[in-house]
Amino acid sequence: MGGYVILGIVIALMILFVNCIKIVPQAHVFVIERLGTFLTEWSTGVHILLPFFDRVAKRVSLKERVVDFKPQQVITKDNVTMQIDTVVFFQVTDAKRYTYGIENPMMAIENFTATTLRNTIGELELDATLTSRDTINNKITAILDEETDRWGIKIIRVELKNILPPREIQESMEKQMKAERERREKILQAEGEKKSQVLVAEAEKESKILRAEAEKRSEILKAEAEKEAMILRADAVREQKIREADGEAQAIAVVQHALAESLEKLNQANPSQAVLQLKALEAFAKAADGKATKIIIPSEIQGIAGLAAGIQQAVDLEKK
Repeated sequence: MGGYVILGIVIALMILFVNCIKIVPQAHVFVIERLGTFLTEWSTGVHILLPFFDRVAKRVSLKERVVDFKPQQVITKDNVTMQIDTVVFFQVTDAKRYTYGIENPMMAIENFTATTLRNTIGELELDATLTSRDTINNKITAILDEETDRWGIKIIRVELKNILPPREIQESMEKQMKAERERREKILQAEGEKKSQVLVAEAEKESKILRAEAEKRSEILKAEAEKEAMILRADAVREQKIREADGEAQAIAVVQHALAESLEKLNQANPSQAVLQLKALEAFAKAADGKATKIIIPSEIQGIAGLAAGIQQAVDLEKK
């Protein structure tokens, strides 16, 4: 019987020892009290409690948290009632102050956010409220962060999730937005038509300029073509005249050469006076074959003519 008691005591001591071993996970802090008084903060790792004297008063997460609060009724400066719900991003930075600073931190943040939101929106009119979300967010964040610092809480960001004005205000805003869209549409159409007309006018202007330049280039090309044609015709005429002149010169040279050769041969043959007179008569016959209306016959040729007549008669008699 005594052995069972000892075994039970050993088992109880082992269970007690195991329960005194505490493992703090990552991004957590354990607040430890000894005899109901704050003792220390345990960070990540393995720790051992003193049995019957120490206890874990609170397990605090250091992770960033998000709290979505229900919509709150607020009144703008121009007396428009609306509902706004907020989202708060916060993080615990001091586990001791978070544990002992306030009884219910979440309720405190929610109520303080609601009162700060009412005060901030009460200074703005409806239009400013709808168009100044970033300003409102920054202002509420700064105020909450300053007030919750004594609780060991860091307010990272406050966002206005939804802004719900009254139904009649929504209808009026929808009509206003519709009218604004129609106005912008008309402005865009007018600007489009204006740009279209400008583009058409510029296209016509460029087209006229291009046609004028094309006509100008065409005239220039025609003038250059005519100029080149005239130059080519003049060159052809000049070339023709040069060739004709060269042909006449060559013909004259050939005639002169032939004449010189005939005179040379005649001179080598030592012709008689009768032959010379006969040649003169042939030359006179060629000269008389032209278009001259008057011909002066030299006296020598007259004698040659008589001689030729005598020779002709002698020849005829010889034939008979």
